[in-house]
Amino acid sequence: MWGWLGLVARAVTGAVWIWAGCSKISHPYAAVLAVRAYQLLPGGVAEVIGHVLPTLEVVVGVALVVGVLTRFVAAISALLFVAFIVGIASVWARGILIDCGCFGGGGFDPHAADKYPWEIARDAALLLCSLFLVVVGNSRWSLDRLIFRTTAAGGTGTVEED
Repeated sequence: MWGWLGLVARAVTGAVWIWAGCSKISHPYAAVLAVRAYQLLPGGVAEVIGHVLPTLEVVVGVALVVGVLTRFVAAISALLFVAFIVGIASVWARGILIDCGCFGGGGFDPHAADKYPWEIARDAALLLCSLFLVVVGNSRWSLDRLIFRTTAAGGTGTVEED
Protein backbone atom coordinates (compact mmCIF):
# COMPACT_ATOMS: atom_id res chain seq x y z
CA MET A 1 0.00 0.00 0.00
CA TRP A 2 2.82 2.46 0.84
CA GLY A 3 4.26 1.95 -2.63
CA TRP A 4 1.00 2.99 -4.27
CA LEU A 5 0.58 6.02 -1.97
CA GLY A 6 4.15 6.99 -2.80
CA LEU A 7 3.34 6.76 -6.50
CA VAL A 8 0.37 9.11 -6.06
CA ALA A 9 2.44 11.54 -3.94
CA ARG A 10 5.23 11.51 -6.53
CA ALA A 11 2.87 12.02 -9.46
CA VAL A 12 0.87 14.84 -7.90
CA THR A 13 3.81 16.72 -6.41
CA GLY A 14 5.94 16.20 -9.50
CA ALA A 15 3.18 17.38 -11.83
CA VAL A 16 2.71 20.54 -9.76
CA TRP A 17 6.46 21.27 -9.89
CA ILE A 18 6.55 20.71 -13.66
CA TRP A 19 3.51 22.94 -14.18
CA ALA A 20 4.97 25.68 -11.95
CA GLY A 21 8.38 25.60 -13.61
CA CYS A 22 7.11 25.41 -17.19
CA SER A 23 4.76 28.34 -16.61
CA LYS A 24 7.74 30.53 -15.67
CA ILE A 25 10.72 29.17 -17.58
CA SER A 26 10.00 31.05 -20.81
CA HIS A 27 9.48 34.35 -18.94
CA PRO A 28 12.62 34.76 -16.83
CA TYR A 29 12.19 38.49 -16.24
CA ALA A 30 8.66 37.96 -14.92
CA ALA A 31 9.98 35.24 -12.60
CA VAL A 32 12.59 37.65 -11.24
CA LEU A 33 9.91 40.32 -10.67
CA ALA A 34 7.72 37.78 -8.86
CA VAL A 35 10.59 36.91 -6.48
CA ARG A 36 11.36 40.61 -5.93
CA ALA A 37 7.70 41.33 -5.12
CA TYR A 38 8.07 39.39 -1.86
CA GLN A 39 10.59 42.03 -0.67
CA LEU A 40 12.55 39.41 1.29
CA LEU A 41 15.83 39.15 -0.61
CA PRO A 42 18.43 41.64 -1.83
CA GLY A 43 18.04 42.51 -5.53
CA GLY A 44 20.96 40.42 -6.78
CA VAL A 45 19.90 37.34 -4.82
CA ALA A 46 16.28 37.73 -5.95
CA GLU A 47 17.47 37.93 -9.55
CA VAL A 48 19.51 34.73 -9.31
CA ILE A 49 16.66 32.88 -7.60
CA GLY A 50 14.16 34.16 -10.16
CA HIS A 51 16.32 32.79 -12.98
CA VAL A 52 17.22 29.46 -11.33
CA LEU A 53 13.92 28.56 -9.66
CA PRO A 54 11.86 27.63 -12.78
CA THR A 55 14.54 25.21 -13.99
CA LEU A 56 14.94 23.74 -10.51
CA GLU A 57 11.16 23.24 -10.29
CA VAL A 58 11.08 21.37 -13.60
CA VAL A 59 14.06 19.18 -12.62
CA VAL A 60 12.51 18.36 -9.21
CA GLY A 61 9.17 17.62 -10.88
CA VAL A 62 10.60 15.30 -13.53
CA ALA A 63 12.74 13.48 -10.96
CA LEU A 64 9.68 12.90 -8.77
CA VAL A 65 7.48 11.76 -11.65
CA VAL A 66 10.02 9.20 -12.85
CA GLY A 67 11.01 8.32 -9.29
CA VAL A 68 14.76 8.83 -9.38
CA LEU A 69 16.66 9.70 -6.19
CA THR A 70 13.24 10.14 -4.64
CA ARG A 71 14.27 10.74 -1.03
CA PHE A 72 16.86 13.36 -1.96
CA VAL A 73 14.60 15.15 -4.46
CA ALA A 74 11.64 15.00 -2.07
CA ALA A 75 13.80 16.65 0.60
CA ILE A 76 14.61 19.48 -1.84
CA SER A 77 10.90 19.70 -2.64
CA ALA A 78 10.03 19.93 1.06
CA LEU A 79 12.59 22.70 1.62
CA LEU A 80 11.18 24.65 -1.32
CA PHE A 81 7.63 24.32 0.02
CA VAL A 82 8.76 25.53 3.46
CA ALA A 83 10.37 28.56 1.79
CA PHE A 84 7.20 29.27 -0.21
CA ILE A 85 4.97 28.96 2.86
CA VAL A 86 7.24 31.35 4.77
CA GLY A 87 7.25 33.77 1.83
CA ILE A 88 3.47 33.79 1.43
CA ALA A 89 2.89 34.07 5.18
CA SER A 90 5.40 36.94 5.27
CA VAL A 91 3.68 39.05 2.61
CA TRP A 92 0.29 38.27 4.14
CA ALA A 93 1.49 39.40 7.59
CA ARG A 94 3.00 42.58 6.13
CA GLY A 95 -0.15 43.44 4.18
CA ILE A 96 1.56 43.14 0.79
CA LEU A 97 -0.97 42.20 -1.90
CA ILE A 98 0.80 40.18 -4.60
CA ASP A 99 0.04 37.17 -6.72
CA CYS A 100 2.21 34.37 -5.36
CA GLY A 101 3.85 33.90 -8.76
CA CYS A 102 3.67 30.15 -8.21
CA PHE A 103 2.42 29.42 -11.71
CA GLY A 104 3.69 32.49 -13.52
CA GLY A 105 2.43 35.99 -13.06
CA GLY A 106 3.29 37.78 -9.87
CA GLY A 107 2.94 41.42 -9.05
CA PHE A 108 0.06 43.36 -7.47
CA ASP A 109 -3.19 41.50 -6.86
CA PRO A 110 -5.93 43.36 -4.97
CA HIS A 111 -7.55 40.03 -3.98
CA ALA A 112 -4.32 38.38 -2.80
CA ALA A 113 -5.24 38.38 0.90
CA ASP A 114 -8.21 36.13 0.11
CA LYS A 115 -5.95 33.71 -1.80
CA TYR A 116 -3.10 33.46 0.74
CA PRO A 117 -4.80 30.90 3.05
CA TRP A 118 -5.52 28.59 0.08
CA GLU A 119 -1.99 28.99 -1.30
CA ILE A 120 -0.51 28.15 2.11
CA ALA A 121 -2.88 25.16 2.46
CA ARG A 122 -1.92 23.91 -1.02
CA ASP A 123 1.78 24.23 -0.28
CA ALA A 124 1.33 22.59 3.15
CA ALA A 125 -0.41 19.61 1.54
CA LEU A 126 2.38 19.30 -1.03
CA LEU A 127 4.93 19.65 1.78
CA LEU A 128 3.29 16.68 3.52
CA CYS A 129 3.49 14.67 0.28
CA SER A 130 7.18 15.55 -0.02
CA LEU A 131 7.88 14.57 3.60
CA PHE A 132 6.00 11.30 3.06
CA LEU A 133 8.30 10.58 0.12
CA VAL A 134 11.39 11.36 2.21
CA VAL A 135 10.25 8.74 4.72
CA VAL A 136 8.97 6.10 2.29
CA GLY A 137 11.70 6.41 -0.31
CA ASN A 138 11.02 4.70 -3.60
CA SER A 139 7.56 3.63 -4.66
CA ARG A 140 5.72 1.82 -7.42
CA TRP A 141 6.77 2.43 -11.02
CA SER A 142 9.93 4.32 -10.05
CA LEU A 143 13.43 4.24 -11.46
CA ASP A 144 14.64 3.91 -7.87
CA ARG A 145 13.18 0.38 -7.85
CA LEU A 146 15.31 -0.51 -10.86
CA ILE A 147 18.45 1.28 -9.70
CA PHE A 148 18.32 0.31 -6.02
CA ARG A 149 16.85 -3.17 -6.15
CA THR A 150 16.17 -4.82 -2.80
CA THR A 151 16.99 -8.40 -2.00
CA ALA A 152 15.17 -10.83 0.27
CA ALA A 153 18.25 -11.31 2.43
CA GLY A 154 19.78 -7.83 2.66
CA GLY A 155 17.74 -5.00 1.32
CA THR A 156 18.56 -1.37 0.90
CA GLY A 157 16.12 0.15 3.35
CA THR A 158 13.68 1.01 0.59
CA VAL A 159 10.09 -0.03 0.10
CA GLU A 160 9.70 -3.74 -0.64
CA GLU A 161 7.14 -4.96 -3.16
CA ASP A 162 3.63 -4.81 -1.71
